[in-house]
Amino acid sequence: MNISIGNDHAGTDYKFAIIKHLEAKGITVKNYGTDANDSVDYPDFVHPVAKDVTDKKADFGILICGSANGVAMTANKYQDIRAGLCWTKEIVSLIRQHNNANILCIPARFTAIPQALQMVDTFLETEFEGGRHQNRVDKIPAHC
Repeated sequence: MNISIGNDHAGTDYKFAIIKHLEAKGITVKNYGTDANDSVDYPDFVHPVAKDVTDKKADFGILICGSANGVAMTANKYQDIRAGLCWTKEIVSLIRQHNNANILCIPARFTAIPQALQMVDTFLETEFEGGRHQNRVDKIPAHC
């Protein structure tokens, strides 16, 4: 499995913990996030993650910023991206089961690192249910 990860300054510690956690499971991780705590612009780290998922260079993406709203908004501009903002593993289960989310967005200022690791595991272990949910997912893209 290949995962692309990106973060701004609020998510640096989370990113390092997640990468270590995933690599211990034998998962390949491509790091597009900042490695520092100096202020940066989150879209710069979202675009390469969303592009990897869209281009199928990554199976899934993980994005981390303070509230996770900015990274989710940016990622969801991509046609084939379904990025879900989550703060509990129960919400993570639902974005995978019902929405077939392919990017997990974690709010660093509203979660703890152990909680984020549980959310990542839930995201990767939960399957899309399909069925009636597929009809809804098919209606997500804008047809302008």
